[in-house]
Amino acid sequence: MPEPVKKAVSAFTKKPKSQEAEEGSSAVFEAQTEKPDAKVKWQCNSKDIASSDKCVITADGNKHSLTIKAVTKEDANVYAVIAGGSKVKFDLKVAPKPEAPVGAPADGPGESSVKPEQTPAEAPAAAPTEDQNPTEPPAAAPMDDQTPSEPPAAAPTEDQTPSETPAAAPTEDQTAAPAPNAPPAEEAQPPDTRQDLTGLFTERPQSGEVTIGENITFVAKVNAESLLKKPTIKWFKGKWMDLASKSGKHLQLKETYDRPSKVYTFEMQIIEAKNNFAGAYRCEVSSRDKFDSCNFELAVHEASAAEGFDIRAAFRRTSEASKKKGGPHSSSTDGKEDSGELDFSTLLKKRDSFLKSSNRAVHVSNEPDLDVWDILSKAPSSEFEKIAFQHGITDLRGMLKRLKKMKKEEKKSEVFQKKLDPAYQVTKGHKIKMEVEVANEDVEVKWLKNGQEIQPTGSKYIFESVGNMRYLTINHCSLADDAAYSCVVGEEKCTTELFVKEPPVLIVKNLEDQMVMKGERVELECEVSEEGANVKWEKDGVELTRDESFKYRFKKDGCKHVLIINEATKEDCGHYKVKTNGGESMAELLVQEKDLEVYQSIADLTVKAKDQAVFKCEVSDENVRGTWYKNGVEVQPDARINISHIGRIHKLTIDEVKPEDEGDYTFVPDGHAFNLSAKLNFLEVKIDYVPRQDPPKIHLDCMGRTTESTIVVVAGNKLRLDVPITGDPAPTVVWTKGEKASSVKPAGEEKEGKTSSWTLNDGDVVTEGDGRLHVETTKGHCIFTIEGAERQDEGIYSVVVRNPAGEDTADINVKVVDVPDPPQDVKILSVGEDSCTVQWAPPSFDGGQPIIGYVMERKKVKSYRWMRLNFDPFPDTTYEAKRMIEGVTYEMRVYAVNSIGMSRHSPASQPFVPVAPTSEPIGLCVEDISDTSISLKWRRPERIGSSDLEGYGVEYCKEGTDEWIPAMEGLTDRTALVVRGLTTGDKLQFRVRAYNMAGPSSPATLAQPVTIREIMQRPKIWLPRTLRQTLIKKVGDTVNLVIPFQGKPRPKVSWSKDGEPLSPTFASVRNSEVDTILFIRKTERIHSGKYDLQVEIENVEDTASITLQIVDLPGPPEGLKIADVWGFNVALEWKPPKDNGNCDISGYSIQKADKKTMEWYTVLDHYRRTNCVVSDLIMGNEYVFRAVAINLVGLSPDPCVTKDSAYIQKTGIAYKPPNHKDHDFSEAPKFTHPLVNRSIIAGYNTTLTCSVRGIPKPKVTWYKNKMDISNEAKFRMLSKQGILTLEIRKPCLFDGGVYMCKAVNASGEDIVECKLEVRPQIAKEEKKDDKK
Repeated sequence: MPEPVKKAVSAFTKKPKSQEAEEGSSAVFEAQTEKPDAKVKWQCNSKDIASSDKCVITADGNKHSLTIKAVTKEDANVYAVIAGGSKVKFDLKVAPKPEAPVGAPADGPGESSVKPEQTPAEAPAAAPTEDQNPTEPPAAAPMDDQTPSEPPAAAPTEDQTPSETPAAAPTEDQTAAPAPNAPPAEEAQPPDTRQDLTGLFTERPQSGEVTIGENITFVAKVNAESLLKKPTIKWFKGKWMDLASKSGKHLQLKETYDRPSKVYTFEMQIIEAKNNFAGAYRCEVSSRDKFDSCNFELAVHEASAAEGFDIRAAFRRTSEASKKKGGPHSSSTDGKEDSGELDFSTLLKKRDSFLKSSNRAVHVSNEPDLDVWDILSKAPSSEFEKIAFQHGITDLRGMLKRLKKMKKEEKKSEVFQKKLDPAYQVTKGHKIKMEVEVANEDVEVKWLKNGQEIQPTGSKYIFESVGNMRYLTINHCSLADDAAYSCVVGEEKCTTELFVKEPPVLIVKNLEDQMVMKGERVELECEVSEEGANVKWEKDGVELTRDESFKYRFKKDGCKHVLIINEATKEDCGHYKVKTNGGESMAELLVQEKDLEVYQSIADLTVKAKDQAVFKCEVSDENVRGTWYKNGVEVQPDARINISHIGRIHKLTIDEVKPEDEGDYTFVPDGHAFNLSAKLNFLEVKIDYVPRQDPPKIHLDCMGRTTESTIVVVAGNKLRLDVPITGDPAPTVVWTKGEKASSVKPAGEEKEGKTSSWTLNDGDVVTEGDGRLHVETTKGHCIFTIEGAERQDEGIYSVVVRNPAGEDTADINVKVVDVPDPPQDVKILSVGEDSCTVQWAPPSFDGGQPIIGYVMERKKVKSYRWMRLNFDPFPDTTYEAKRMIEGVTYEMRVYAVNSIGMSRHSPASQPFVPVAPTSEPIGLCVEDISDTSISLKWRRPERIGSSDLEGYGVEYCKEGTDEWIPAMEGLTDRTALVVRGLTTGDKLQFRVRAYNMAGPSSPATLAQPVTIREIMQRPKIWLPRTLRQTLIKKVGDTVNLVIPFQGKPRPKVSWSKDGEPLSPTFASVRNSEVDTILFIRKTERIHSGKYDLQVEIENVEDTASITLQIVDLPGPPEGLKIADVWGFNVALEWKPPKDNGNCDISGYSIQKADKKTMEWYTVLDHYRRTNCVVSDLIMGNEYVFRAVAINLVGLSPDPCVTKDSAYIQKTGIAYKPPNHKDHDFSEAPKFTHPLVNRSIIAGYNTTLTCSVRGIPKPKVTWYKNKMDISNEAKFRMLSKQGILTLEIRKPCLFDGGVYMCKAVNASGEDIVECKLEVRPQIAKEEKKDDKK
């Protein structure tokens, strides 16, 4: 059976794009289809466009175009082009023509050339009024790409004209007239503030505005070229509400993928926007460890007001009910005072034009100044623009920045101790409980939903009052409960918002594959987990819609969803998919065209007058109708002629045949180019004088007296043998089965063998068999009938007629044919990616007719629907079934077909899974080679398929031969292998194949044969980065240094310390083919020094050096003494210790003790000098002091104690301090350790270190290329006891340059600098090339 061709996803190779045209110009949209004969329709707002003078539609082969002439504002709509099942939408935007400058004179000095409807010229800041200087330029227009958080100064929204806002800038669809003396356009534009696309987004969703009831689409694009996994996108409103669960009537989320550019396009479409849709939105995209997000805002405006201005409209009252029913222009008419609030917004917006039209003078208000910031801090954010307009604030961006810095003091509620949470979320069908705590437990509260009070009816809402707590419980939440709720106590209320989240809709019953005939009705049915859920149908990746031809119909019945295709055609072949927000299901539809088969043709008839003639035929399709013709003229039914059609059988019955009924009869099936013909012969009966004694005679047309006749009957049908006989007197008729008539003996004689006999005498049955047999005789006829013929009824039937005048005999051979037995031994020989090969044995009994062919069916194991694979009988006993889904378990069964019909189905085959071999392994290369072995490596195949990978097989063959020898027994699950035992000098070719359930894949072969011979490789030491600087270890630590190297053949490795060979007793050395290990179990001070490593191969060597520093605790300081005692102070001096522990002394710890208690207390810790002053001592006490040295390891084990003690004299003892000249301890900054030039590798944190001294403590500033980097987040500055450190986090190539450290105090300054070089990382591929 040929495979149906899969249709392309889109019928267009070139799609029309949205355009913006100037008013009065022409717009041309072009499209190109795949097929040149494709039928293309153009639409505007879902209505077809016919070619006219305004809209010209042309088609040239597969190129189609739509030209719109003399574009007007009314032409700004959504257009679409449709071809086949593809529909592409695009927009036409109309820009007004640019007008003359505002200040240009027209007819007179007092007149303006700008017409009244040109609203940009009426803006107060854009056009000069009577009180303004005409030469003043208008305020600068904001850029289109300004962010929502910093809007332009009083920028007009969609429902405002530029005349309604001071310093207004024209929107995108308007053209503002430049003012005279205005600066050039390039100078007037503010700098570009657009964000750089440094994240995953290649196009970010931009903030937008929409009018109530209109649609808006936000688009985000992600380039997946560098991503390992498909990106996941989420849309949020506010900070936490996920919009995926809100998809439905007003929100649709779409996703497309462009394979050539590898770009994902994500769309969020808001349909029929409402007021509560306005707010901040967020789009997040993630892919494994990568993440990016973008914020944008949506502003929803009321529909624009009418052109005419009626000042009375400003004083009409508005209410929520009137807004819902009549929109923004509806007004309250009930006459009540409290029916709504006065809305002065219309009056405020039209103020300037009203003053101009009435030529009123502008009066200065004498009202006291109001605190605008106090008003703004108490007003909601939606009123900011209105308040700014009323109070003349033009810098709206600066106003918002200032408001952010202001701390808004929240007024504590006197009624509520605990208010409602800002928002609640509940899953559909569950219940939610809201709680609020009031101050007075006796107070009554009211609960409102969208401003309407909730009445306690039924069990939907439950109100509870427990002490000070008030509860509202909502049971069985539905989407109608998604609203704003308020708790009202007196004049004060608190509000929250409830979001009802729909649970994901799961597919309970999957779609099933179907195969139908052309023209049949197709129903693809699935069942979902929730009634009324929305599903999306797709065909080959293209969404299906209810088109005008009603090709597709979508039916919902509770949880069942049905896709109905009326009159299926070959183009409907393909994969159909149904999607919900919780899953998807796919099925395949095959449509076959089948030729009409004739199971039973009509036969020639010979009948006598007054008899009945029946023409009968049977065809394969029971829905086919036909027409009967006699001698080329259509036969019309009447009282004698009856035409019937029951199932596959068509009959023409003629009662009481007349001579004029003789002729050629033809049956022509409708819609098929063939016919069935037969002839009706009229038998005239001539009545002659017969003497009374007439011997019996049998009259058969198709046989002679001794010739056998064969009658074929289908099993289950009636066998009727109508034999004309004559004889006078009426003969006795004997029917027998099992022997020929010539062997029938007269009555009374014995018979041998098994026979059956039926006798009639004078019309009465003398002997008869079972109930299925009927023997009867009429005048001139003897009729033998078997109801429901069976196989055992087959044989030779003999009829003998006798009377006194003689006898006559005839033999009739009856052959019973039936459908064959079912085929046997159905088994699956092999499977492929989407196919399998099935084989079976012919049936044991062919039904008496030769086997025409076989019909195959398949089904999924978990399904109950068998799908036929062929309608035309397949002649062989081996068949390849295709178009299966890889990884799905199937079963097969077979029918046998002969000329009678189709057998019962065979037993189902064993379940099998279509699996394709994997693709070939990739990246096969030689990793290493020696004289007797070779090391190969490769990567996993790109396509594994649904079956697990069993392993890899490696083979090799010598050059010039075709014999592939396995390199190992069985398979290996690793992607590398060392093949050993090879002969030196052989030139071998290697290949690798991947194995799975389907067998081996295509081999991956080396580009050229490889000679088995070791190749010399230069020695190279790969010294770890940690060993390139001094390695510091404590005494007693273990040193285990692993240093890798390369080189072939195996290099000679030697170690030395300070120029002398390394003794085995001093340190242990272990060498291998790829590395060397220096091991010291317990380090001592003598192990410090420089270690040299040398790797040598045939006079080619490489060296590396390692500096090891073993540090220990320092010794105690020396010569601690009391230098002076005065007042409550003691001056101490000491000398550094003789043993510093092989590292620098980082400081000293000074302790004191009262001689009475001898308890030691630390006075100074990590003190760096060798002299100090201990203050705040207690008079009358005697103190001793001790000092401890500190280094990298820790404190010295033994302290140094003063030999003398210091006594602090009591008050009253006169003390004359010596007259010393104050010493100036100030010192200019000086770097004691400079910065060192460094070369680092990108991506690894690094530090720059230096030390400085100076009194007072200098201020330190770091510079890169003479630029201050103190506030850069990438750099981290540390300062500890004069040690200055600059940490550079994950440096890149751009971080290289000259770094400078500057120290400044009151005594002077000092500078030190170094050069930092950042090298790129060595790619793995380059390392591998170096190894080779």
